[in-house]
Amino acid sequence: MEILNYAFMQRALIAALIVGITAPAIGIYLVQRRQALMGDGIGHVALTGVGLGFLLNTSPVWVATAVAIAGSVVMELIRWYGKTRGDLALAMLFYGGMAGGVMLMNLSGAGSNANLGTYLFGSITTVSPQDMTTIYVLAGLVLAITVGLRRQLFAVCQDEEFARVTGLPVRLLNLLVAVTAAVTVTVAMRVVGLLLVSALMVIPVAAAQQISRSFAVTFAVAVAIGVAVTLTGTTTSFYVDVPSGATIVLFAIGLFVIFTALAAPLAKKRARAAAEAAKGCTLEVPGSRTPDDVSVSG
Repeated sequence: MEILNYAFMQRALIAALIVGITAPAIGIYLVQRRQALMGDGIGHVALTGVGLGFLLNTSPVWVATAVAIAGSVVMELIRWYGKTRGDLALAMLFYGGMAGGVMLMNLSGAGSNANLGTYLFGSITTVSPQDMTTIYVLAGLVLAITVGLRRQLFAVCQDEEFARVTGLPVRLLNLLVAVTAAVTVTVAMRVVGLLLVSALMVIPVAAAQQISRSFAVTFAVAVAIGVAVTLTGTTTSFYVDVPSGATIVLFAIGLFVIFTALAAPLAKKRARAAAEAAKGCTLEVPGSRTPDDVSVSG
């Protein structure tokens, strides 16, 4: 294949594969917690880290990771203690992160509109060998947490009260989910961009939920969808010369529409199967007893 003759496209496809796995892997827990837009908020905050990285003339990815983690911790603290003013505080954090990133990018000598667009909307063909090292390390951390602690994280995201009763460290695990989401955002920002990364976390999971009922199957199908759309979108962007991030997200939305269309027939098929199973399990109710059935002793 022609696409594999270029070193930058080899890196792009590997990065796409990694992001296609990691984004749905943490996204399934965010969906369970009803925090589908958390990745979007972290992306806003991470932009400040990107700008700070350019201003300090150091790696924007690592600085963005540190800032995103700090932002995710603040978000969790607001969720725990914010109460009625929590939404306002989160809004200020998100918008402040975006504004801070734009300002720092412009103050730095390396900052430009082109650099800003690369991190906002993704530019997978510009992934460098140094970026790949960072992606490998951070993606390994994300997968170790999302797969290794899947039972504990599922319990906490499904029912916090039940998880607390069973002795799980609920707040620590919630914080771990938030931090892992922050790391995933910085892993994916060169592939789909900070403004679109939340879509790759959520849409594959939402599509998988249309056809599956168990957590394990949903997890596997969501990851498969993530890999399919990132690789297909990256390949399409190479041949058609369109933005990779937007292409990947549009492919993900297309699959969601297809899976949604398939959901109704599957539901009917399951209902018929359940009805047939119920017929086979019917019990005969004995009729009323006659005097001949009664034995009188003595």
